[in-house]
Amino acid sequence: MQPSSKAPALSAVVPVHTVMPTNRFAKGPATRPGQPAACSAGGTQTGVRTHLVSQVAVLEVSGQLRDVVEDLAHAVQIALADGPRGVVCDLSAVVEGADPRAVEALATVGRHVRDWPGVPVAVACPDLRVRQALADQPLGGHLIVTSSLFSAVSAVLAPPALAVEWRHLAPHPTASRASRDFVTRTLLDWQLGRAIRFARLVISELVMSSTMNAGTDMDLSVAWNLGALRLTVRDYSPSPPRQQGAAPGMQRRGLAIISGLSRTFGVLPTADGGTVVWAVLDAPRQRLSTSPPRSKHAPALRAVPEFTDALGLDGQPFCGETGLHRGGRVARLTSEATSRQPACQHTLGVADVDH
Repeated sequence: MQPSSKAPALSAVVPVHTVMPTNRFAKGPATRPGQPAACSAGGTQTGVRTHLVSQVAVLEVSGQLRDVVEDLAHAVQIALADGPRGVVCDLSAVVEGADPRAVEALATVGRHVRDWPGVPVAVACPDLRVRQALADQPLGGHLIVTSSLFSAVSAVLAPPALAVEWRHLAPHPTASRASRDFVTRTLLDWQLGRAIRFARLVISELVMSSTMNAGTDMDLSVAWNLGALRLTVRDYSPSPPRQQGAAPGMQRRGLAIISGLSRTFGVLPTADGGTVVWAVLDAPRQRLSTSPPRSKHAPALRAVPEFTDALGLDGQPFCGETGLHRGGRVARLTSEATSRQPACQHTLGVADVDH
């Protein structure tokens, strides 16, 4: 599989910008985006600045880590929403960065790599104490931790670029059908036919949610990495979703289908105020086998996502993680989704899903 050249230009969606500190670790009042850069008691400028190096989003942090760690975590989410080769948190200009609470908060960024290893996140920090403290954190083990920016960028660029396909859609009633056709063609080209049925259902629900709640153009992406398939839908709405729920912009029924068929799922904010909804599915490569097929009646185990780790828009959990349950729930969700016949759903093409 070769990476697609259809991806939106990163320079167009990851602008150089500065994030001012607004987190609970700061002793002074929060600095608003329109104000001059904040300074510490010693006169050191504090903030997070983002720029691109070879399609890697580099987040330059200055000041005390405890003053900007939450803004840094938010900047990581915005960078990941744009689909870079990787993200590097450059702590070279950080002073007094070994605060235990700040390091613990920084380590939680590792959850993004745990959920989708296809986009690595690295931390470049010359402070040995910080590097050791990150290694001791459970989620810190998912991060690449180095002593310099050069080594961090090199480590992020070391793996081959992922195979990614992109499709731009308008908020039209036929968008769901077009998204399913796009996913089907892509997975057939990648010889991932076993994942098509569930992937079609998930992408259809993500697109339907975006159409109903954002009503803007959408950018879809399909990426595969080591047996995992990631589906994303990005909208360009400057306002939060109109409907409230366990995950921003998703209806209860659609959320149940996505959670039942996905390994993990979530929502990322974008720099322009929109959102990226994503889901990761199991998608092992098909292999020729001479062993006899397993019984079709053998019980299957699947995973039930549980919201963990972080809060999304409106203070609601936005990230799903997994536990175990019997596969009957997945089969029931699939059956319910494919048998829906109301006129409004038929207009969106949901009844068109393969049986």
